[in-house]
Amino acid sequence: MPKEKERDWDKERREVDKLLAKLPDADPSLGRGVPTVPAMPRPVVGGAGAAGSGLTHPGPARGGAWVTTWMRVSLGLVLGVGMLLWPYSHACGLRLVFYVLGATTVTVAGVWSALTSWKRRLGIAHALSIGLIVWGFALAATQVFPHIVGKTPIPFLCPNP
Repeated sequence: MPKEKERDWDKERREVDKLLAKLPDADPSLGRGVPTVPAMPRPVVGGAGAAGSGLTHPGPARGGAWVTTWMRVSLGLVLGVGMLLWPYSHACGLRLVFYVLGATTVTVAGVWSALTSWKRRLGIAHALSIGLIVWGFALAATQVFPHIVGKTPIPFLCPNP
């Protein structure tokens, strides 16, 4: 067996460092005992962090945060009830388009309030928001489906009188 040549480890390290330096996102501290992944405290199982770690459960909404969430939910509820009292016929034409836009607005208000109520941990507000989303889809579906399905679909455009 041939005897292996002694390696010059310093020379090889310098060569590797040169190659790493050519990389676009090279970190000069790689391989020098510096941890490559920052050490972060792990949260305790159950969501609450250890004392003093800074990782705590957000908890329920405080201060004025719950007021703004309930204002969003209330706005959506008013829109949803207002759609029941729509004063114009909405069977076809441009009036149908505006009615479906109103139903879409109810759905968007439901999604908006659902996101904030979920973030702020307001359960009743979140349940009402989910109800608004379903209500908005139902309002739109009751007007759009008869135009799409059925033995004799209703035309979207109003017939000329």
